Amino acid sequence: MGMAVTSDTMVDVNDLVVKYGDRTVLQDIDLQIHRGETFVILGGSGCGKSTLLRNLSGLMRPHSGRIAINGDDFTAMSDNERVAIRKKMGMCFQGSALFGSMTVGDNVALPLREHTKLEPSTIDIMVKIKLELVGLSGFEDYMPSELSGGMKKRAGLARAMAMDPDIIFYDEPSAGLDPIVAAGLDELIRKMQHTFALTSVVVTHEMESVKLIADRVCMLDKGRVIAIGTLEELQKVDHPFIEQFFERRPDAYGEDSADYHESLTGDTE
Repeated sequence: MGMAVTSDTMVDVNDLVVKYGDRTVLQDIDLQIHRGETFVILGGSGCGKSTLLRNLSGLMRPHSGRIAINGDDFTAMSDNERVAIRKKMGMCFQGSALFGSMTVGDNVALPLREHTKLEPSTIDIMVKIKLELVGLSGFEDYMPSELSGGMKKRAGLARAMAMDPDIIFYDEPSAGLDPIVAAGLDELIRKMQHTFALTSVVVTHEMESVKLIADRVCMLDKGRVIAIGTLEELQKVDHPFIEQFFERRPDAYGEDSADYHESLTGDTE
């Protein structure tokens, strides 16, 4: 872990603007993510939460504004400099994104084989350790197709942890899982955070998950940050969208309205 930076801010975002063509998807985003916290990005479909995650993790470049990771300006970097920083990031995206043609062990080993000069025998040991961490001891030789949905997510997390990242990004980690399996995954996210002092950034709209894992929550609506704080703090914020979100009230407009169609054509992840 790089201990040179004394600040407790892991990610610092200033005036971030993201556009798809002429359409502004994220506007004037300012937020700080503290070192070692689980920071949840919450909001309805099409509010821009996945787009925000893709910018924070360097998969996209913003239109304007600044993202600093560990004190380094990520947005101003060359692609080569970004690669070095992204090696210290883990990604857990939807559908676990495992390669179906490779065993679970090879999937976890892939980042180590690509980015390190470690001996194959050392990589084998590290793969075993990472699989053990996520409760998949002995599954090295299984193919992803032989795993259940929850096990695939765990294997995806083991691969995201392969390089011992400082920060890990999760996109809808419990999407499509039953409540019991989802709760197990939430506990695992917490365990990783506490065992490794990991900073975790999680996009979700599962309120049950948020209650279990969130240190702080950032509420997005229509591409803007409405509020940031603990869950308790957010529940006291006087804002119609936040109240509607927490109370699970349906929208006033029907599904045939123009607004609804625009939300569907936009960033609906």
